[in-house]
Amino acid sequence: MALRGPAPAGTKVARARFSVRACLQIRRLLGASLPREVPLKSIGQFNAAQGAEAFGFRDLKNVFWNLEAARLYEESLARGESQLSRHGAITADTGTHTGRSPKDKFTVRDALTDKSVWWDNNNAMSPEHFEILLADFLAHAKGKDLFAQDLYGGADPVHRVKARVYTEMAWHSLFIRNLLIRPAREELADYVPEMTIVDLPSFKADPGRHGCRSETVIAIDFTRKIVLIGGSAYAGEMKKSVFTYLNFVLPTKGVVPMHCSANVGPNNDSAIFFGLSGTGKTTLSADPDRTLIGDDEHGWSKDGIFNFEGGCYAKTIKLSAEAEPQIHAASLRFGTVLENVVMDEITREVDFDDGSKTENTRSAYPLDFIPNASRTGRAGVPKNIVMLTADAFGVMPPIAKLTPAEAMYHFLSGYTAKVAGTERGLVGVEPEFSTCFGSPFLPRHPSEYANLLRDFIAKHHVDCWLVNTGWTGGQYGTGRRMPIRVTRRLLSAALDGSLNRADFRRDPYFGFAVPTSVPGVEPHILYPVKTWQDKAAFAETAKNLIGMFAKNFEKFEAHVDDAVKAAAPVNSLAA
Repeated sequence: MALRGPAPAGTKVARARFSVRACLQIRRLLGASLPREVPLKSIGQFNAAQGAEAFGFRDLKNVFWNLEAARLYEESLARGESQLSRHGAITADTGTHTGRSPKDKFTVRDALTDKSVWWDNNNAMSPEHFEILLADFLAHAKGKDLFAQDLYGGADPVHRVKARVYTEMAWHSLFIRNLLIRPAREELADYVPEMTIVDLPSFKADPGRHGCRSETVIAIDFTRKIVLIGGSAYAGEMKKSVFTYLNFVLPTKGVVPMHCSANVGPNNDSAIFFGLSGTGKTTLSADPDRTLIGDDEHGWSKDGIFNFEGGCYAKTIKLSAEAEPQIHAASLRFGTVLENVVMDEITREVDFDDGSKTENTRSAYPLDFIPNASRTGRAGVPKNIVMLTADAFGVMPPIAKLTPAEAMYHFLSGYTAKVAGTERGLVGVEPEFSTCFGSPFLPRHPSEYANLLRDFIAKHHVDCWLVNTGWTGGQYGTGRRMPIRVTRRLLSAALDGSLNRADFRRDPYFGFAVPTSVPGVEPHILYPVKTWQDKAAFAETAKNLIGMFAKNFEKFEAHVDDAVKAAAPVNSLAA
C-alpha cells in the first residue's frame, strides 16, 4: 500500500500489502478515519507520492506496481488471460485486433499541435472530446485491478522519457515491461512519470460521444502527455504510442527518431536498418558477428545512436531455429510473451508455421535474451545506413549503393510491397509506400525527419544502401523469395567496407549503382532481368513500379531540392 503524508525517515518506497481487515483494525486502534482517496491495496514497489490517485484514478480494486515476470505469469494464468507453453513462454490471443488500428488513432488538436502536426497523416480529436474520453476511462477503471509499470523510453538519459503504463491485463504489463527499458529497483523510489499510457481493452468508445471512428480508440494528447488505448487487446499499440511521442518531441532537440534496427561491429562501426514489417529489419540486425543495439526504434543525436527500447518484438511466422537461431531461442524462453501463436493443447508445443490466427504472430522478449545484445543500448555515429524493401514485384536488385540524394528519395518513399495472406482481403501484390519507413508513427511532416537525417549523413559521410529482401526470378507467385544467405552475404560486404571496392553498373530502370559481382553470390542474381524467363514481362513490371514511385512522390516534390527530384527512378531503356 502506498504511504501518504509524512513517511518515516528513509522511507521512500511502499512494498507491503494491507488487507481491508488490517486497515479497519488500524482505524479502530488510532481512532481516526483513513482518507477516502487512498487505495486500500497497492502491491509492489513505487514512488508513494506518485500513486494512481495522482493521475485521477479512484476506487480501484488493486494496483499492482512494477511486478516482474514470475508474478505477472501467476496473475495472467490465474485470470485466464494466457496459457503456458512447453518451453516457458506464455501465449496470449489478442482477439479481433491482430495488428495495429491506424484508422482509430487520434491526436488532440490544440495550441501545441495545431501548426506542428502533419494533419494529412493524423486524425484530429478536440480537447473537449479527449477530456470526456479520459473521464470515461477513469470511470471504467473503477473497481478493477490495474497493473502499472514505470519504464523508460530511450537509452540515452538526456533524451529518454519516463513512461508509466497502466494496463488491465497482466500479460500486457509483462509485454510492455519486456519492450521498454526497465529502471533499476532503486530508481523507482523517486520515479516521476513524464507521460502516462492507460490501456483498457475492455473499454468501448462511443464515436458520437468521444469524437472517434469506432469502439476502438488510440488517443494521444501531446500537451498533457497522456495516451488512452481502448477496444483493442493488441499489445503493440502501447509500444508504438511511446514511439509516436518520441517522434513528436525529439526533432525539436535535434534528434532524428527512426523506425529502424541497429547493430555495431567489432570496430565500433554501427549500422542502422530502416524497414517496414516483413522486410527483415529484426532478422538482419540479429547478426552473431555484431552486437545488437535494438530491433525497431532508435534515435540519432550528435553523440550517436541509441535504442528507444529494452526488448524486441519479432515476427514469428515461419520462424525456425535454422534460419534465425537467436530469435527462435529467445521466443521460447520463460519471460517471453507470444501473441496469437498457435499452440498444441495437449503438448503445449508452439507452432510458428501456423498462421491460422494471423500472419502477424509475434514474440516480445527482453533484449538481453539475445546473447550478443548491447547492455547500454547505445553506439557511435553509424558508418552505414541500410534501407530494406521487400519488392514483391521482383524487379529491384538485391543491393544498390545510394547517393545522398537517392537516399533521401527512398527514405521519403519508404517503399515495400504487401502480398496475399499478410492482410485480410489482400489478393496478389500491393505496393506500400510508408514515408520515412514509419508513416503511421509520424506526428510531424516527413520533411522534418528527412532534413535531420540528410544533415547527419552529409556531416558524417555515411554510406547508404538499398537492399531488396523480396522476390527474384519473377514477382510473388512466380518467383522465389530472395535467399537469406545472399542478403546476409551482400550486407556483410557492405558493412565491412569491401563492397565499396567492387565494380558497379548503373541500373537501367532505377538509376542507382549495383555491384557487378560479389564473392559468394551467384552473378545473375545481381541482374534482376536475367532471373526472369519472360523479359518483356520484366520490363513491363519494372515500368509500372517506376510509375508508382513517381505518383507517390508527387506530394513531396515541394519539400525537396532538385537533386532529390532527379534521384527518382527513370527507365533509361524507354524508347
